[in-house]
Amino acid sequence: MKNKNLKILKLCQTALFAALCFVSFTFLQFKIPVPGGDATSLHIGNAFCVLAALLLGGWYGGLAGAIGMTIADLLDPVYILVAPKTFVLKLCIGLITGLVAHKYAKISKSNDKGYIFKWSIIASICGLGFNVIFDPVVGYFYKQYILGQPQKAAAILAKLSAFATFFNAVVSVILVALIFNATLPLLRKSGFLLPIEKTE
Repeated sequence: MKNKNLKILKLCQTALFAALCFVSFTFLQFKIPVPGGDATSLHIGNAFCVLAALLLGGWYGGLAGAIGMTIADLLDPVYILVAPKTFVLKLCIGLITGLVAHKYAKISKSNDKGYIFKWSIIASICGLGFNVIFDPVVGYFYKQYILGQPQKAAAILAKLSAFATFFNAVVSVILVALIFNATLPLLRKSGFLLPIEKTE
C-alpha cells in the first residue's frame, strides 16, 4: 500500500512538472518567425524537464517534459506537426539527465552539497547538450522527409533552431542549477522528495 501511495504521489509530481513545462513554453516563449510559416523559439520549458529528472528521476522527468511540451505543440498551430519529434526529444533529455545524475553520480544518495551541485550541472549539460545537437538535426530530417519541406527551408530552420536551442540550453542550465540546489534541502526536510527508483 505504501509503495502504491508513493507511486501516485510521484505521478502527481510528474503532472505538476508537465504543467510547468507547458506553461513556461506556451506563455514565456519568444517566437522567432522563419520563412515559410515556420518558427523557432526562445523558452525555458526544457529547464523544468531537467529539473524534474533531477528531482524525480529520468523516466518521470522525461515524461513530464515530453507530455507538457507535446501538449503545448499540439495547441500551437505553428508547432502542431512537430509534436511527435518533441515527445521523443524531451523524453531523451530527461532520461539522459537522470542517467547521469542518479545512475552514474547517485546524487540522491549524497549529502555533499558541492558534489550535488557539480553533478547536477554536469547532468543538466549532458541532457541539454543532447538536445542542442539532436533538435536541429532531427528537425531537419523530420521536416524534409516526414513533412516534405523543401531542403533549403529545412536547412534554414535547422540553423536558426541550433542557435535558439543552444541559447535555451545555457539559460536552462543556469536556472536548473539555481533552483535545484536551492530547493533540494527544503524538499528533503519537508519529506516531499521521494526516493529515486533503481531503474532511474
